[in-house]
Parts: sequence; C-alpha cells; structure tokens
Amino acid sequence: MLMNGFDNGVLPLLGFAMLALAIVAFVMAVVAREDAYRAAGKQTKTFWLVILGITVLVDFFLGMLFLQIAGLVATIVFFVDVRPALKEVSGGGRRRGGSSSDGPYGPYNGGR
Repeated sequence: MLMNGFDNGVLPLLGFAMLALAIVAFVMAVVAREDAYRAAGKQTKTFWLVILGITVLVDFFLGMLFLQIAGLVATIVFFVDVRPALKEVSGGGRRRGGSSSDGPYGPYNGGR
C-alpha cells in the first residue's frame, strides 16, 4: 500500500523536477557563448549540448531510473561547476566598477 502511494504521487513529481532541471540547464548551455567554454577550461559547448539533450530526451521519453539519475548527475555538474565558470569568464559575476565591499545600497564602510 505504501509503494502504491509512493509510485502514484512522489515519483512522477521527481521525474517532472528532473526534466525541468534538465531543460533549464540545456537552455543555459545553448545561450552561453562557445568561446566561454574554452576560456573557462571546460568541455566544449557541443559536448554539454549533447549530454544535456540526451538527458532531456531520456527524462521525457524513456523514464528509465538509472539513466535519469545519470542525467541528473550531469545536470548538477553543469549547474555547480560549468555554469559558474562560464558566468565568471563572461563577466556576469559582479557589477563592473564596484568593489568587493559594495552592498546592495552602496559601499560598506564598517559601521563608521
């Protein structure tokens, strides 16, 4: 009885969540410039498009748990390792001209 509730409620939601993450990662990989991958020292844009595209297809059509988990690992690696490196190389990290001590309302002066 417990497995019926788990199969009918939780597993489809996890599948949709993995599919959504894979689609978002794929779109972010498409939007990033090719030279940013090389400058960040990561695999090529084509490599990530193939890996994330296969992940989207597996999540959408096959639904095989082992392949979904492998795709989830690739998606997490993209979000945790590749995307921040691409952002840093592309200049998307910090505002230009600001200081590392700048807060949302201006420079932080240590309470003086």
